[in-house]
Amino acid sequence: MQLDERKWKILQAIIKTYLETGEPVGSRTISKYADLNLSSATIRNEMADLEELGYIIQPHTSAGRIPSDLGYRLYVNHLMEEKEQQVTEMKELMIEKQDKMEMVLKRVAQFLAANTNYASMITGPQYHRTKLKFIQLSIVSEDQLLAVVVTEGNVVKNKMISLHHGLDQETVLKLNILLNTSLNGLTMDQINLTTIAKIKEEAGIHSEVVNSVLDAVAEAIQMDEEEMEIYTSGATNIFKYPELSDSEKASSLIGTFEEKKQLADLVADTMADDKNTGIQVYIGNETPVQTMKDCSVVTATYELGDGMRGTIGIIGPKRMDYDRVVGTLKTLTTQLDDIFGKKKEDN
Repeated sequence: MQLDERKWKILQAIIKTYLETGEPVGSRTISKYADLNLSSATIRNEMADLEELGYIIQPHTSAGRIPSDLGYRLYVNHLMEEKEQQVTEMKELMIEKQDKMEMVLKRVAQFLAANTNYASMITGPQYHRTKLKFIQLSIVSEDQLLAVVVTEGNVVKNKMISLHHGLDQETVLKLNILLNTSLNGLTMDQINLTTIAKIKEEAGIHSEVVNSVLDAVAEAIQMDEEEMEIYTSGATNIFKYPELSDSEKASSLIGTFEEKKQLADLVADTMADDKNTGIQVYIGNETPVQTMKDCSVVTATYELGDGMRGTIGIIGPKRMDYDRVVGTLKTLTTQLDDIFGKKKEDN
């Protein structure tokens, strides 16, 4: 729901103060904000309303208030609207044009961790919803067929197909024409049951070969989380924040960064929807990673054209400096596009 201007300013003051101190915030502290010009009594009444609405909570009796996940969410939503109209310039960008993208991505992760004092991650670019460009079937032997599958970005994958009966060159040529005519330019989502049934019908007695080729196409097109390169940095920054530094929480988080499987799941979640191409903010239980339920995770998607896409993420406490993090990620995605986009043009 929309808050009136006074409640919104008080909520902002509580969140900003808590982000800075990590301590519950009282009415007297808020009354010192010059632009409020409100008495402590008025602020206490407004804080009581905010608590009733679920935007702030009181962790202990007679203590001040801290933001709830709902309060953080409202704050982030407002922040995101502002950030869409401006891109904060980064003071220093520790990225040089390197021959190997891997070196650049590692530097990006290190820079983010050092610049924000949170943990960071970045994935190598992958082909998202990749389109099929070409299929080439070639006879290798009496009982083997080689399927060469070329996808968008000129990624080539080969698969050997076992044959129960031999094929002559004319039949292989017809199958090549049939498969390319039916499938070229399609993503895996677009290769539906109707399309497959039609191809099999036209292939006749060679429908089993078609089945094997379609398996090869699926393997070539699908994003393979196990092959996803994820570079991380700053995991030990977690220990700087008391709410995350107890042994069990810290151990689970460090394990997540070392093992990386859950990070791959997080990336898959952010990439699942074509609409998720900007900044995504996960607060508390919103994150799909169980070990990060006490954290906030901010991700951004960088795009290098031709369907190539990667994810950058920053993981920290729920009281992270959202303003700085969002601004840094927005600038960084632009910089990556400039660096690699120009490099592609040069090639």
